[in-house]
Amino acid sequence: MKITTSNTAVQRSPKRISRLRACSGILIAGLLPATVFAQTTFTWQQIKDRFAASNPTLKAARLGIDEAHAAEITAYLRPNPSLTGTIDQINPFATVLSSASQDVYRPLTYALPYGSVGYLHERGGKRELRRDQAKQATAIAESAYLDQERGLVFNLRSAFVQTLQAKAVLQNARENLDYWDRELDVNRTRFKAGDIAQVDLNRLELQRVQFESDFETALVNLRTAKIQLLMLLDDRTQIDRFDVSGPFDFIDDLRPIEEFRNIALEARPDLKAAMQSVELARIAHRLAVANGSTDPTFTADFARNPPIPVYFGVSVSIPLRLFDRNQGEKARTQVDIGRNERLRDANEALVFGDVDSAYWTLVQNLNLLRPYKAKYLPLATDVRDRTAFSFRNGGASLLDFLDAEKSYRDTRLAYLNLIGAYLTAAAQMNMAAGREVVQ
Repeated sequence: MKITTSNTAVQRSPKRISRLRACSGILIAGLLPATVFAQTTFTWQQIKDRFAASNPTLKAARLGIDEAHAAEITAYLRPNPSLTGTIDQINPFATVLSSASQDVYRPLTYALPYGSVGYLHERGGKRELRRDQAKQATAIAESAYLDQERGLVFNLRSAFVQTLQAKAVLQNARENLDYWDRELDVNRTRFKAGDIAQVDLNRLELQRVQFESDFETALVNLRTAKIQLLMLLDDRTQIDRFDVSGPFDFIDDLRPIEEFRNIALEARPDLKAAMQSVELARIAHRLAVANGSTDPTFTADFARNPPIPVYFGVSVSIPLRLFDRNQGEKARTQVDIGRNERLRDANEALVFGDVDSAYWTLVQNLNLLRPYKAKYLPLATDVRDRTAFSFRNGGASLLDFLDAEKSYRDTRLAYLNLIGAYLTAAAQMNMAAGREVVQ
């Protein structure tokens, strides 16, 4: 008996092959390490370290410090000596009679070569003062860099707090949506049992739109906050693979305002730069006075003057300062000292103002957060739960239940926003003090 096998029985159809490939792809993706698709979470310290290493604005500011260091080299350079060479008494028509009784053209026969080397000696410590002036300018550049970093870190901290706040609001919206879904399940069961009317169930169903809207809005706000944070980090990571973590709460412990003021006076880089500017103005005045002194030029010369084959000589050239042409610069630098001293006083007043403003903002937020955490949040939760229980058992109306739920959502959202405002005020206090004093 002859057995034959058809091609359709042996060969797989194209549709079946595509299904097998899809299944294989799913299996391979499942076997890949979870870290390939995992979300990377960063703490505040990690975010700050990445910011210091990658932010282009800070990189450009650091290059400014390198430029100031290079200027120090130029300021301390010595004057270069001058070399002069002269050949005098060249006779272009001179001829001499050679031993062969022939005229030979020799224009340099009676030439007198002359050379000299001169060096300007700077008196009054001008070179050292220029060096000190350049070093002080470098110190000011470093302080300006720290001050710029202080402002940028505040923006970074604000974006970090905004991301934490958006995460907390999103989690709250998700919890509210889950809670409402459970309430809907209970009331659907009540409707089937004839315990509530169709119109009441429909109103409960319609209320879910508000919860969905809150959830979607919170999700968009979280993505926007992450985009802002990634922009400051100069990072191109996908939003879904980037996350931050940190405590989203307040600390009910605030030190006296005088302690913050003292810290700011020691740590604020802009105040330090103002003080350094006063010292720079004083160095500039001393340099202006030194520039009024005369600088001699010492010269050594050598020449040939027949019948003397070689001779040398020395000379000193001293300018006669019959008119002091540096009086205006002396007066200007003296006035500039007073101007920078006034600017330093104004900057010190600004430091106190920044600290006081941040301090009382913190105090206001703490005064609001304490009753919210101790009283209003538990009270709103208790009212919602009791009203929901009463509504399920016929002891409260639908309007009472919806109003209690709205009051709970508003209270909870206000509490989260207050925590965000407190953390932003803490970042403002850190910026005002010049370093992290409030976590």
